[in-house]
Amino acid sequence: MAALRSPFPPASATPPSPLPPSSPPLLPSASDQPSHRLASSSRPSSLSRPCAFSSAAASPPSPPPSPPHTAVEDAAADPPASPEDAEEAEGEAAEGEELTESERNEMIEMANAAKERGNAFFKAGEVDQAIECYSEAIELAPPRAEELATYYANRAACYAKSGRHRFVAEDCTAALAIQPSHVKALMRRAQAKEAMDEPNDALEDMKKVVELDPSIKAAAAAVPRLQRAADAKLEAQKEEMIGKLKDLGNTVLGKFGLSLNNFKAEQDPTTGSYNISFQQ
Repeated sequence: MAALRSPFPPASATPPSPLPPSSPPLLPSASDQPSHRLASSSRPSSLSRPCAFSSAAASPPSPPPSPPHTAVEDAAADPPASPEDAEEAEGEAAEGEELTESERNEMIEMANAAKERGNAFFKAGEVDQAIECYSEAIELAPPRAEELATYYANRAACYAKSGRHRFVAEDCTAALAIQPSHVKALMRRAQAKEAMDEPNDALEDMKKVVELDPSIKAAAAAVPRLQRAADAKLEAQKEEMIGKLKDLGNTVLGKFGLSLNNFKAEQDPTTGSYNISFQQ
């Protein structure tokens, strides 16, 4: 009779090797994630700006992304330029750029359209919106365009409405740099200078207005008033200077027990010279 075999392995048999540790579960990839898009963009709409162009042709193309800089390149880079240098460099680049006649006309056409919208806002009493439109016209106009003088002068009128006299003077100065005989710019700068208590500068501008256009009665009437104001301010400045000199003299003479009151100046009527006498 044959011997029966046990279905179980002998005790001395080697136990099976353990299973390898299970790998961590894989995270779903970005493509497996559900997409969430905002219904509206956070970028402000062009409709919220009174003078923004809605046409894509009016907006300049986005510049290509800048290549990354290495630490060596950053270390060897030039030091940052001052705001004045940057502004001068931008001005030189703009002036050096050659524009075709069609490009120049197109820029002027867009700038004039912004100016017309500014005029409409100004007539409606919407000064801030008018300032934005005139500012856009200044940005759209080609360099050295004669129309820039009008844009600056119009924006100065808006600043005058809101009492920002320093901005009025600056914009009028910019307009006069393009058209030195711009009567409205001269008139507005004179009024701004008078409001800032600078009668001498206001007088010079107002005299120029009368010279260019004698028919402007407001300018002709303002010249005598500004002349009196300029003379009065000059006298006040003289008195202030004399007072400071007296204080300085008394400080020095006080060390010797004296003051300017010990000295009397008398003018000789024949020669016009002064004789100074000492009094105890």
